[in-house]
Amino acid sequence: MLAMWVKVRVKAEERERFLQAIEADAIGSERDEAGCIRFNVLRDQQDPNVYYFFEIYRDEAALEAHRAAPHYAVWRAAADTLDGPTQAIRCDPVFPAAAEYWEKRRSPR
Repeated sequence: MLAMWVKVRVKAEERERFLQAIEADAIGSERDEAGCIRFNVLRDQQDPNVYYFFEIYRDEAALEAHRAAPHYAVWRAAADTLDGPTQAIRCDPVFPAAAEYWEKRRSPR
């Protein structure tokens, strides 16, 4: 299993376009990708232009499939809404350790 925290800063004047694009990617990821276990988008409480993505993929192949998906292309097309580079951190889930825990939390298709 592969978990990722991604931090982005958005240009204030582009926030709505960013939100539309990342919503399409997050919803499409959970709905259409068997290997995407979770894709949450969170906004920083102190700075409304900072967002975090919490993503969990079954494995590296699932992450690569995500990057080839049509909804990911929507997100990439909106990359100019960002104010600086993305910061991505890869993690290994520690607890809960059982894959079954994560699988039962997948969105229904």
